[in-house]
Amino acid sequence: MTTAVLPGGVRRERAAIIGVLLAASAIAWALVAWLSMDMDSDDEAMLTMGLGAPLFIATWALMMAAMMLPAASPMVDAFIRIQSGRKASGGAYVPVTIFLAGYLLVWALVGVGAFAIARVLENQAMDHGWLMDNGARLGGVLIIAAGAYQLSPLKSVCLGRCRTPMSFIVESWRDGRLGALRMGVQHGAFCFGCCWLLFAILFPLGLMNVAIMAGVAAFVFIEKVLPGGVIATRAAAAVLLAYGTLVLFMPDALPAMM
Repeated sequence: MTTAVLPGGVRRERAAIIGVLLAASAIAWALVAWLSMDMDSDDEAMLTMGLGAPLFIATWALMMAAMMLPAASPMVDAFIRIQSGRKASGGAYVPVTIFLAGYLLVWALVGVGAFAIARVLENQAMDHGWLMDNGARLGGVLIIAAGAYQLSPLKSVCLGRCRTPMSFIVESWRDGRLGALRMGVQHGAFCFGCCWLLFAILFPLGLMNVAIMAGVAAFVFIEKVLPGGVIATRAAAAVLLAYGTLVLFMPDALPAMM
């Protein structure tokens, strides 16, 4: 593994790849916005959005691409830098797409789990009226859990790995295509450990609410990439704990679940 100074051509290649990554995120955002406009209110009220498993998982993967690719760009750039250095020195080169495939595979599998849980909850709500009657309060409990998780040791460990791309690469480096795929999966697992409850609260807040999605995506980017990410994590914890508690006592404060 080498981090030698890269020639101008390689630097331009890195910039182009990151540009494509961000453009892909922008396209994903546009598609998510289009899908949200195409849904009626009855579908939006359902946890599965009225979709079958294949379309739900595809929509979920699209949402994750839109929300997570910008925050993952420093890690992707670090991977490109290492691989480009190897290529410039005549070593074996692995395309960054292999790493990204492993990363997105994790979020696609999360989508499978999310659909299964959502479908079970929908079926239970039809059989047990109290679930429907208390949907907003249950959403409040989930929001409180998300706030508490922001302060947990596991969150801190996963966020630390996401905020230090070079440290992750040094500790987790594997050669070859299979190694790059494994690294992508491992990094995706840390991202999941960092953000899973932030994405879980999209269900009570409105899964296809583009404004809510954009707010969560912006927070994830701040938390993972910008200075002061730890302060942002604690601030989010306070906001989520306060809002979740408010919803417990005033369910109308969570309109998406009413």
